[in-house]
Amino acid sequence: MNALAETAELRNDLDLPAKDARHVLHPWADLQALGSDRPVVMNSAKGVRVKDSEGTTYLDAIGGMWCMTVGYGCEELADAIGDQARQMAYYTSFGDVSNEPAAQLAEKLAELSPGDLNRVHFTTGGSTAVESAVRIAHYYFAAQGKPEKRHVLSRVNAYHGGTYLTQSLSGKAADKTHFHYETEFIHHLSSPGHDPDRDPLSAEARLTELLDEMEAEIQRLGPENVACFVAEPILASGGVLTPPKGYQKATLELCRKHGILYVSDEVVTGFGRLGHFFASEARFGIVPDMIITAKGITSGYQPLGAVLVSDRIAETISKAAPSEKPVFSNGFTYSGHPVACAAALTNIKIMTRDDICGHVRDVGPYFMARLRELLDSPIVYTVRGDHLMACVECWTGEEAGPNDKNMALAARVDAYCQEAGLLVRPYENLCILSPPLVISRDDIDEIVGIMGSALTRAAADLEAGRL
Repeated sequence: MNALAETAELRNDLDLPAKDARHVLHPWADLQALGSDRPVVMNSAKGVRVKDSEGTTYLDAIGGMWCMTVGYGCEELADAIGDQARQMAYYTSFGDVSNEPAAQLAEKLAELSPGDLNRVHFTTGGSTAVESAVRIAHYYFAAQGKPEKRHVLSRVNAYHGGTYLTQSLSGKAADKTHFHYETEFIHHLSSPGHDPDRDPLSAEARLTELLDEMEAEIQRLGPENVACFVAEPILASGGVLTPPKGYQKATLELCRKHGILYVSDEVVTGFGRLGHFFASEARFGIVPDMIITAKGITSGYQPLGAVLVSDRIAETISKAAPSEKPVFSNGFTYSGHPVACAAALTNIKIMTRDDICGHVRDVGPYFMARLRELLDSPIVYTVRGDHLMACVECWTGEEAGPNDKNMALAARVDAYCQEAGLLVRPYENLCILSPPLVISRDDIDEIVGIMGSALTRAAADLEAGRL
């Protein structure tokens, strides 16, 4: 390549942010800045760090989007993807057709999952998996002659996806805009988060309050009309909200009492983020009727989701299928995609061989302990989380919560972190962290050090009236 061509190629690369700003409509984009905002364009990554198109390297404390498990640039995973693409990149999985990686992955997921969750319905990601779970619940009851049993319980501050149905299930007020949402059969219970540092109620009192509310809502709707309860063990995107101890088990028992299916949305808490492939039983003592998995299942290297369904549900819908139309009419062009399934199989192999879950159980408490040191900052309202999912909540010292001042303050902290080479996820007045699961103690120290400096600078700005 001659010097002129090299210069032209470099200029083309440097125009990437402008090209993106002109042509891409990003998920959760700031529409007021559409076309004028210059996004950071990432173009390479290795381990726990990513590099943008202008050559700046960042420690990725977001883990992509909750999904990075074995780290960026894993050659073993890339080879598995390439090998499968060369052997057979795609074939439909509809009807009685399958492919080798999908069959092997289904068996492996059944082995890793708790109880009798031995049937796997593959989807394209977490959103389509949650939507499929609700449809399965509807089919399950309708097939038994109970089509009226269709109402779904969710929660304020929940996040379950970006489709029409899953956005309706989600309970984050900030996400409710000019789109339309299903309101007839979806109902939101109160946010279950309990922060022992800030909550005036004890964990026991808060649990009682939440259970009483859930029972009252079930009675209002009529147990005979409620199909399922969809619940993240810990509410991730809604602010890393941890329910009081015993909540998951108590709500499952309430569902069992009223014949309501329990769907555990482990899109974030699964695949190692809490130190186990699935957290439902290992951490919270429950065996749900369905588990949702996505994100970390492939370490983000390929898009893939799955609904793990109990044998009881699968056998019931099979036996009750009408003879004139026995088709399970739910699925997607890329359900069970062979390349994605090959990535998941290799990801599981690496995680098992290298004991990634054990590593998380080792460094997770250290991560939380170091982050809690940030409570010394006057602009930190609270620090909460569990193992490698956490959040630092900012405030001006006046009123807590996502008001304009607190959100501006958190945005300043985020900006200072990015300037220093650290990416944290901004949401309202929160700085959310979910680093790759291979993160080291040294990396954790760097995260806390940069965040500490960013908080100090933002606090100085606040005091000087520069916010």
